[in-house]
Amino acid sequence: MATTYTWSVTNLYTIDASATETDYVVTALYLVAGTDGTYSAELSNSAQFEVKASEAGFTPYADLTEAQVLGWIQEGLGVDGVANLEACIQGQIDSQINPPVSPENTPLPWVTP
Repeated sequence: MATTYTWSVTNLYTIDASATETDYVVTALYLVAGTDGTYSAELSNSAQFEVKASEAGFTPYADLTEAQVLGWIQEGLGVDGVANLEACIQGQIDSQINPPVSPENTPLPWVTP
């Protein structure tokens, strides 16, 4: 079964530029969870943003949506960054499906206990 990935924002950190302006998001904490129906894994991280209130399309804090913030995060990561993060989660799931063999410390055969 294919792995399904779910992205979510868990916290937003803001600064208040002035008493007359809205809060600006400067950091977002996010979680990416993957599941194949049987196994699951997740990674959390943070993304930092610059304050750009003068840009066209600025959204006041109260009007932000999770989808919009996730868009910023994924844009910051880029296509390769998103793919790499999801590949790490897939690697965790693959390790659950086929656990790696761990070497054991075995007594030397020529040493008698």
